[in-house]
Amino acid sequence: MVGFAPTDATPSAAVKFFGAGLAGCIADLVTYPLDTAKVRLQIQGESKGPMGNKMFQYRGVFGTITTMVKDEGPRSLYNGLVAGLHRQMSFSSVRIGLYDSMKQFYSQGSDNITITTRLLAGCTTGAMAVTVAQPTDVVKVRFQAQARSGNSIKRYSGTMSAYKTIARDEGIRGLWKGTIPNITRNAIVNCAELVTYDVIKELILKNELMTDNLPCHFTSAFAAGFCTTICASPVDVVKTRFMNSTPGQYSSALGCAFTMLTNEGPTAFYKGFMPSFLRLGSWNIVMFVSYEQIKRGLMRAQQSWESPF
Repeated sequence: MVGFAPTDATPSAAVKFFGAGLAGCIADLVTYPLDTAKVRLQIQGESKGPMGNKMFQYRGVFGTITTMVKDEGPRSLYNGLVAGLHRQMSFSSVRIGLYDSMKQFYSQGSDNITITTRLLAGCTTGAMAVTVAQPTDVVKVRFQAQARSGNSIKRYSGTMSAYKTIARDEGIRGLWKGTIPNITRNAIVNCAELVTYDVIKELILKNELMTDNLPCHFTSAFAAGFCTTICASPVDVVKTRFMNSTPGQYSSALGCAFTMLTNEGPTAFYKGFMPSFLRLGSWNIVMFVSYEQIKRGLMRAQQSWESPF
């Protein structure tokens, strides 16, 4: 199972919930520049220059990061970080922290947990997390992309201002813009990420290739990140484009996908693949390692509170 602590005791749902949110924040702090580069590469090609030609400002992951630092300063790599941390505390807490509980729910307490049960648990917690955290994701994407509208004009002055401005100008529904493609994406992400990590870790331990320690967690997380990137990139690009779009730019998420396919071809759905992989791979490694350590620390603290002497 994902993230069992190396003790006879099983972490409580509250420990998993809080630990997953905190681990997600730590992973975001480490990998956020890669996520920002991914967003910039994904939205590239939407705008056209004065002569009607498509504008391509960025080239590759590190080229994008270098260009942003040169043109906008190092802080631009962390545009929307506050909203990103808001997102992780609500999003990761639900989709990762409740995953084991959902597995037990679907398996009705059985120790024999099938792939189908894992997939159902991943889809469920992914959809639940999006429903709760969608406004934070919308604001994060808007901040990461806002430099594209000009060097001097910014869409939003601050995180709380962005929430208010979007709600005022686009209605409450604007804060949940792109919910359907995001639910689709995160159902895929959750299944690919958590189930891959879960299964690979279980196989490694079952075959005694490694013990339940850092190398095992690293290998499982790396495989989970690669699998997730392949599965989720097309939906992720559509989600990013649609959430960042101005009112009326696209009729729907499917309309956005069709426009991308028509104007830019099928390769558009894998724009930003390398930063997505670098980010998801590193994010998974940092998150799962942090998650395991945080849970162990919380369990030790809980045991000391319950048995102070």
